[in-house]
Amino acid sequence: LFMRKRGLNIDDLIREGQEILVQAAKSPMGTKGARISSYVSLPGRFLVLMPTSDHIGISRRIEDEIERERLKGLVQNLRTEDYGYIVRTAGEGVQEEKLAYEMGFLNNLWKNIQKKFETNRAPSLLHPELSISLRAVRDLLIQEVENLVIDSKSTYRAVLAFLDTYMPSLKDHVVLYEGFEPVFDAYNLEGDISRALKRKVWLKSGGYILIEHTEALVAIDVNTGRYVGKHNLEETILKTNLEAVKEIAYQIRLRDLGGIIIIDFIDMEKKSNQEKVFNALRESLKKDKSKTHVLPMSEMGLIQMTRKRTRAPLTRMLCEPCFYCDGEGYLVSRQSICYSIYREILRDAHDMNGARLTLRVNPQIAELFLGEEDVLISNLERDIGKQIVIYPNPEFHMEQFDIIEVHGQ
Repeated sequence: LFMRKRGLNIDDLIREGQEILVQAAKSPMGTKGARISSYVSLPGRFLVLMPTSDHIGISRRIEDEIERERLKGLVQNLRTEDYGYIVRTAGEGVQEEKLAYEMGFLNNLWKNIQKKFETNRAPSLLHPELSISLRAVRDLLIQEVENLVIDSKSTYRAVLAFLDTYMPSLKDHVVLYEGFEPVFDAYNLEGDISRALKRKVWLKSGGYILIEHTEALVAIDVNTGRYVGKHNLEETILKTNLEAVKEIAYQIRLRDLGGIIIIDFIDMEKKSNQEKVFNALRESLKKDKSKTHVLPMSEMGLIQMTRKRTRAPLTRMLCEPCFYCDGEGYLVSRQSICYSIYREILRDAHDMNGARLTLRVNPQIAELFLGEEDVLISNLERDIGKQIVIYPNPEFHMEQFDIIEVHGQ
């Protein structure tokens, strides 16, 4: 681990073959590999330990200044090592004993990691993150949660054991699901997952939003759809935009969208209405655990925002590129394929010595050649002086074709 030193090159700090301790700070996404850092952070329920820093921070979601000062004072008095700590949102209102216990636990965890680093040979995993179920309990289970429903007995027991150590008061909120139908069906989660994978999300009023992923950003478009309103157009647009704001904030969290996000709201003439939509979006995003930054609405009705991205979005995790179009989302039209074949045959005709040609294509292309575009075959036969026989092959991709010379009769 190295402290930041200004004016030095990376070659002055590390050398080839040197073993260093790093943490995977960000999962690999697409063609980008995982991001690693030598600035380690170890999260607990109430605290995050930063052994390479001496900074003490308080979650920005804890807004009460008196509580912030209380927590900061507690951490300063409790720390026995020159480590940094961040008090998490769940630490609000927590008493000194719990903070002291967790601080000691995290300090011991860091010492164990250092001991493994001294004895293990690289590459080596020194400390794995908790399982996804225990991470959810640690990070998401708060007093306002009504119940945590689990349909696996082994996971249920693991969660209870975890809560025994860290949050015994929340054990009553954990329920083992033993119903006959799948738990996702019982709580209608399949519908939410299905909606989260679609481009178009309908609003209750009849409007809808479109969510498009690109390499550089995520674009969200708001449309009135079937909603025409009962009064003037401006009121209709404002109501649709305000309804869209709540759904957009929900979809951003549900889909775990990150990076640059551009939202194209329906144009509003009144500046006051634009402010209403902007303020509503900022308010809706306060529930988001990831850091967001929102810029005011532009004259074109666009809002630009950024959201911290730590992992791949939901669509990348649950979906894979279409095997037929290679993830492009589009295929060359059938008419374009016919004309491409027409030009290919014309281009190579002078090198073809066969008496006739066999053209093997996808059945839909064959149907077009024998129907709407039959004039192309007629013109080709006239121009090259050869008969062309078309054979449909159901195993061919839409854009695939073979041109075969046939010699003799």
